[in-house]
Amino acid sequence: MNDKRILIIGTAAAAALLIGGALWLNRGNGDADQFAQCRAGVIAGGAGALGGAFELTDETGKRVTDAQVFTKPSLLYFGYTFCPDVCPLDSARNAEALDLLDEQGIDAQAVFISVDPKRDTPEVVAEFTDNLHEKMIGLTGTPEEIAAVNKLWKNYYKVNDDGTDYYLVDHATNTYLVMPGAGTVEFFRRDLTPEQLAERVACFANAA
Repeated sequence: MNDKRILIIGTAAAAALLIGGALWLNRGNGDADQFAQCRAGVIAGGAGALGGAFELTDETGKRVTDAQVFTKPSLLYFGYTFCPDVCPLDSARNAEALDLLDEQGIDAQAVFISVDPKRDTPEVVAEFTDNLHEKMIGLTGTPEEIAAVNKLWKNYYKVNDDGTDYYLVDHATNTYLVMPGAGTVEFFRRDLTPEQLAERVACFANAA
C-alpha cells in the first residue's frame, strides 16, 4: 500500500470519527429516537447533524433539489467516476445492497454525488451510474456547488489537479443513509458487506 493510499484511508477514518461525534452530540434530548434499535455502537444521532438543502444537476442534465432526490431510503456516496478502485467497489457494494433490499420488498435507491465536477459531466456520471444500477442517481454541479454540498455532510475531499487528465481526488469513503422526512440517520464504513449493509438499511426502513 503506497503512502498516498495510507493517507487517504487514515483521513477517511478520522472523518468517520468526526461524523460519529457530530451525530452523538446532535441527538435529541427530549424526543424518542425511532431508529435507536438500528444504530450501531455509540451513534444515537439526530438527522440534523448532517445534510441540508441543495440544488445540483442530475445525470440527465436536469436541475434537482434534495427534496426531489431523497424520496425513498437512499444510500448516499461521494466519489468520482475516474476513481481507480475505491469508488467503483463501494458503489458496486451499494448497488448489490439495493438488490438485496428489493428482495425484501424495500424500495431504496443509491445517490452518487461527484467530487470531481471538472471531469464528471452529467453524461459521464450517467454512464457510471447506469452501469451499476438502474436505481442509482448521479449528481454533479459547479465546483462551488460541490464544495457546498460536501460541507453539508462534513465530507472530506481534495482535488489534486496537476493539469493532466489523470489526477486523483482524495475523499472520505462513507456511505450515508438518508431517509425521507428524517434526513441523514446513519453512516456506514466501507468494510460492511452488501448483506450487512442491506440488513442495516432494512432496520431503518422498517422502523420509519
